[in-house]
Amino acid sequence: MLYFVPTPIGNRGDMTLRAIEVLQEVDLIACEDTRHSMPLLEHFGVKKPLLALHDHNEGHKAAELIQQIKEGKSIAIISDAGMPCISDPGYRLMQAAIAADIAYSVLPGPSAVLTALVGSGFPVHAFNFNGFLPVKKGKRLKMLQAATEKDLTSIFFESPHRIGSTLELMAKEMPEHPICIARELTKKFETYHKGSAQELFTYFSERKAKGEIVFLVAPSDYTFPSPC
Repeated sequence: MLYFVPTPIGNRGDMTLRAIEVLQEVDLIACEDTRHSMPLLEHFGVKKPLLALHDHNEGHKAAELIQQIKEGKSIAIISDAGMPCISDPGYRLMQAAIAADIAYSVLPGPSAVLTALVGSGFPVHAFNFNGFLPVKKGKRLKMLQAATEKDLTSIFFESPHRIGSTLELMAKEMPEHPICIARELTKKFETYHKGSAQELFTYFSERKAKGEIVFLVAPSDYTFPSPC
């Protein structure tokens, strides 16, 4: 069996009992970064062989893992945080498992995407997740402009090193559009910053954004709720 096991996006208390049980029972755990995962696994008393599985080696390692499963081993894959495959390694392994008709199970668990969506207060009935915003400003601007024209909430990951540039683009081209920056989700300094693109550009121009960021763009017709 192959297990896709989500891990906490910040707070270790979000690790599920089932995830711990699976990790304690498998023969091998494939990790995005073994150095990052080892402290988490040790915290929950998991002592299993670890294998690094990341973007640079997943192509050929997937075949090796599938062969081990065929030989009778159970293997779990985890990423540094959240659900494997979602902007993390695991997709090519999933494709290899399907091609080889290998039994697999995806455990539910922590998700920065859904946590940020609910916490933003933006409409949740329809949304899309677009991964990381492009590095190049031209492509980034086109993607952001398209997001402001949609009738659903658009969700992106963004680097704290680029968030200032991203906010500047939006403040210049669509200053009044509602956005939300969800920062350090589930951690001690978790924050949700909501406002127009111009307001958040002004705010973060005076403060350095730190930690992991989820960037949300409200639907085209959204307006913030009026005070009661």
